[in-house]
Amino acid sequence: MVDAKMLNKISSAPGFIAALDQSGGSTPKALSLYGVSESDYQGDEEMFRLMHAMRVRIMSAPAFTGDKVIGAILFERTMDGDVDGQAVPSYLWEKRGVVPFLKIDKGLDAEENGVQMMKPMPDLDALLIRGRNKGIFGTKMRSVIVHADRAGIAAVVKQQFEVARQIIGQGLMPIIEPEVSIKSPTKVEAEAILRDEIAQQLDKLPAGETVMLKLTIPTNADFYAPLVAHKSVVRVVALSGGYSRADACEKLSHNHGMIASFSRALTENLRVTMSDAEFNASLAETIDEIYAASVNKA
Repeated sequence: MVDAKMLNKISSAPGFIAALDQSGGSTPKALSLYGVSESDYQGDEEMFRLMHAMRVRIMSAPAFTGDKVIGAILFERTMDGDVDGQAVPSYLWEKRGVVPFLKIDKGLDAEENGVQMMKPMPDLDALLIRGRNKGIFGTKMRSVIVHADRAGIAAVVKQQFEVARQIIGQGLMPIIEPEVSIKSPTKVEAEAILRDEIAQQLDKLPAGETVMLKLTIPTNADFYAPLVAHKSVVRVVALSGGYSRADACEKLSHNHGMIASFSRALTENLRVTMSDAEFNASLAETIDEIYAASVNKA
């Protein structure tokens, strides 16, 4: 069973979920945007150490609390790290009031039928048990949809829900993330197929089993309203998908019932050279903007 207090916060509290889960492939780009070039470090260990330092700076900033940031998605190494000697998941929940999630996917397979499926996760149960023991509430896993191919999208959604049931079985809350590329020439058509496929899978869930959804902000406002209202959906969150923060917030503000779960849009104005005062002020401004788009709808 998922933690009842965390579930209550995630299902009903105003705010958004911070995505702090950049992994191996996306870490160099995230560090580069932060002002740390690849020439500033040698090897993966130093790279991840610098990334963890950035995340600690974010998580310990005065504005990063459960008042507006209700959850945070962590990379596995971040879950295993600490903040001032306290394990990250317990630090987030006990000190900041932020519900911890864990990114569990191992990356994407090559594109086929217009989609990228998740790579196999043979050690998933062990990771879920370890995460649960560390205080993790839920998980997140990402697939990508590039074209409006019905067979491909159906396969992505089927895979997501199969893994979701495994996660539910370990007492955790799954965030299902079938991302539709914002560059897709058939984005509108792909979203229509995706909505239908997700609805079909939701209807098949046993009574009492629930999931969260993380979706690309739709082209047509409130397009995912039927999913937001579904009895088996705890919450629908939106990924920024490459949009700037301003664009992502503007689009999100027109989608009732969707809250943000932004990654790059959350950190785009943060720089390693900032003083703590500058860093904290910039992050606070960003948090206010994303919170407003999540809570105050047009």
